[in-house]
Amino acid sequence: MKKLFKLGVIGCGFMAQAILKGVTASDFLRAKKVLACDVSEEALDKAADLGIIGTTDCRYLAENCEYVLFAVKPQNFSDVCKSLSGVVPEKVISIMAGVTRNKIKGALGRYVKVARCMPNLPCSIGSGMIGVDMSDFNDSQDDLEFISGILNCLGTVLSIDEGKMNAVTGISGSGPAYVFMFIDALIDAGVKQGLTRNEATILAVQTVMGAAEMVEHSDVPVPELVKRVCSKGGTTIEAVKVLQERGFGAIVDEAVAACTRRSEELSE
Repeated sequence: MKKLFKLGVIGCGFMAQAILKGVTASDFLRAKKVLACDVSEEALDKAADLGIIGTTDCRYLAENCEYVLFAVKPQNFSDVCKSLSGVVPEKVISIMAGVTRNKIKGALGRYVKVARCMPNLPCSIGSGMIGVDMSDFNDSQDDLEFISGILNCLGTVLSIDEGKMNAVTGISGSGPAYVFMFIDALIDAGVKQGLTRNEATILAVQTVMGAAEMVEHSDVPVPELVKRVCSKGGTTIEAVKVLQERGFGAIVDEAVAACTRRSEELSE
């Protein structure tokens, strides 16, 4: 039986709102084909501002949507499953951190098809990074194209095996926080050297953006790019020496490893 809505979103928090904005701002899916569910009337009001119909009834959503996107906090997933009262969605998209496909199927039913995604904060401005395992849908090109289409509204999509999803969390899922910290440190350092905070912010932000774009578009390995900025007896090499001596690479490695371990713990 044909569903009333193409996409249903359970949970309308920050990331879900980013997805809803991205989808409705594109030509990919009309707002009237999307249904949002949340216990918060305020969250549903924000969805309504986008032209999206809202409900507080998860069961109604599951019955009437072809694809159901779970965007609730992992600890609330079991309560949502109870509220479905036996209604099992056939096609699920999940952005719940640490909740594996097996956990979702164990809660909903083993025949449910699940696409597991790990988006990050810049998805909220259409510049995000999303790791996704869509292997459950490999037998349907239509499903693959629809799920990819939704995610492409948010940024760059990387298809990846679910077994690597914890590492994706360590790099891109949590990575914006590391970059924000680096930018903030550059700004503070610039202020200490006599710049105004506004001047230091402009310099730091554009430098990070430009460097990232160079990495993206260059065939040169990153370590070689570092060497190209450094000239013998120059200024950059003195800064790089300090970062190397203080274990900059090792610190980043430890941070990503700690994040990945925590993601693994949440998956257990």
